[in-house]
Amino acid sequence: MWGKVRLGMVTALLLAGCATAGLRNGVPEGLAGAAEIPGMTDVRAWGDSGADAVAAFFKEEGAKLRAKYTARSANGRVPRAHLLAISGGGDDGAFAAGLLVGWSAHGDRPEFDLVTGISAGALTAPFAFLGKNYDRQLAGLFVDHGDEDIYNSTVLEGLFGGTSVADSAPLARLIATYIDWRMLHRIGEERAKGRVLLVGTTNLDAQRPVYWDMGKIALSKRPEALQLFRQVLLASASLPGLFPPVHITVKAGGASYEEMHVDGGPTHQVIFTPAAFDFRDLDKVVGRKVDRHLWVIRNGKIAPEYDPVGDSALAIAERSLETLTKSQSIGDLVRMYAQARDEGVDFNLAHIPADFSAPREAPFDRAYMRALYERGLTLGRAGYPWEKAPPGVEKSRKNASAQ
Repeated sequence: MWGKVRLGMVTALLLAGCATAGLRNGVPEGLAGAAEIPGMTDVRAWGDSGADAVAAFFKEEGAKLRAKYTARSANGRVPRAHLLAISGGGDDGAFAAGLLVGWSAHGDRPEFDLVTGISAGALTAPFAFLGKNYDRQLAGLFVDHGDEDIYNSTVLEGLFGGTSVADSAPLARLIATYIDWRMLHRIGEERAKGRVLLVGTTNLDAQRPVYWDMGKIALSKRPEALQLFRQVLLASASLPGLFPPVHITVKAGGASYEEMHVDGGPTHQVIFTPAAFDFRDLDKVVGRKVDRHLWVIRNGKIAPEYDPVGDSALAIAERSLETLTKSQSIGDLVRMYAQARDEGVDFNLAHIPADFSAPREAPFDRAYMRALYERGLTLGRAGYPWEKAPPGVEKSRKNASAQ
């Protein structure tokens, strides 16, 4: 989640390799696919497949979606749908917040039928899902808080047997401040209309992405729904090793276990739909072709950033992690672009401008986040010039066509 991993944290992670940690009652391998949230059996799916969940979604939501898109087809119009995907990026998440609020001010921000979020994007996604009436809360999340509201350093504990080098209790309290029963009720209302809010985590035991249907959690109206909703957001924002993992109680084979969930970033930097999902199949279910537009906000820069690296092992490790994250994010964008192109979805991409250069004194530096929020806000108000493909894709296609 955290964008640029700071050198001290990398040092702690390297030194902590020999530390031991406590035990938990993990799910046995043979039961991993059968584990369910007690009382909420249909609120999540494996992101790398999800075939059963997709089939269930088509069956359960088909009539509702047919009615919705039929209403949008009045007077012979082709029904339109808008989809929003928000990436991770730590304190760079301020960019998406500013861009969305600025988009509202520009006057043409649509209502999204699907909103997805990973890591910092997961924290943004519920506000984006509920629309411009929640812009004030979205802005506050990124401009009114700094590092003291996100984490406490616990490096020594991490070195001597702990699960992390930072304590995420402040972030958990911050999430609880913004995500309450009233907000959960509103999200449930929108889910009942057929709109979907997905948040991605990584099941670290299984090494697989998990996509959570946050509206289904809200619709369950179970007493523990609010706690689970908050847990999923915290897990999606918990970079393993830096923040402690989130243990989520599940049942499988008649027994209770604890899954270990961390930041969605180890599997994907940005998500779209489960792998088994195909919008062409959805069109068959609703009985008409829907004109879909995908809007992807990458909370980071796309272009390579030159920065001379020191000769120490730790400096090399830090720079390598930054490079790996950027490369993975571009790979995710290319994958999403290919899916969109194959399924007839219009692709649009926004990212932090290459010339943004505000100083960052520490992770979640409040002045840095405010400057980045303001840049996104300015761009959104002016009408952001969305890019139609990830970097290099169009050039590659033209070269291939020429051959």
